[in-house]
Amino acid sequence: MEDLSDNEREEQLRRFWSENWLWIVGGIALGLGALAGWQYWQKSRLTAAEQDEAAYVAVLDSLSKSDRDAATKKADDLRGLHPKSPYADQSDLALARFAIDRREFDDAAKRLRTVADTSRDPQLRLIAQSRLARVLAEQGKHDDALKLLDVTKAGSFTPIFHEIRGDVLAAKGDVDGARQAYDAALAATSAPDAQAFDRAFVELKRDALPAAGATAAPAVAAPAAGAKP
Repeated sequence: MEDLSDNEREEQLRRFWSENWLWIVGGIALGLGALAGWQYWQKSRLTAAEQDEAAYVAVLDSLSKSDRDAATKKADDLRGLHPKSPYADQSDLALARFAIDRREFDDAAKRLRTVADTSRDPQLRLIAQSRLARVLAEQGKHDDALKLLDVTKAGSFTPIFHEIRGDVLAAKGDVDGARQAYDAALAATSAPDAQAFDRAFVELKRDALPAAGATAAPAVAAPAAGAKP
């Protein structure tokens, strides 16, 4: 095929433009619109996150002043506006700890259950589950507490879940089960991603258990329900 002359190339370009200009301009406009929309979405997300963080800080500030009513309203407002926000989860965890310190276990359990069941953050769900298990144990609901402590799904919280299982089983009078749970907790601490864990305290609780087959009467008190995690 012979090369086209300059005039022929120019004529082809004119024809192509006249037939396709609408699509070309539309595509450019669409691309610019998508870029502007993405930038707006990113800015909106950042603004919302900043507002949620400010609301969470306000909850903590109210709790530091023991103004529980104000903290509760702020946390509930945050949960209502942005139910999936991690700051809503953190606010519920803070209110739950405040309630636990006052031994108001029903209120604490309600807050912890919300986070354990609905949080998008796997770590926060595990934290809530571990604390809720301790609260239920304090209420004498040992079997319900054990149901929350699925060590196969605990990830880096495996040692902590085993430890809490040991506490609950000891409270139930299952000495052998408690000892096995404490041993499992100590063994699981070798995992590189394991959460912070007080080995000495777990060893103390295990060694304080009655002899095998005896009825449990723990000499070492289990951690308070508000203990970390």
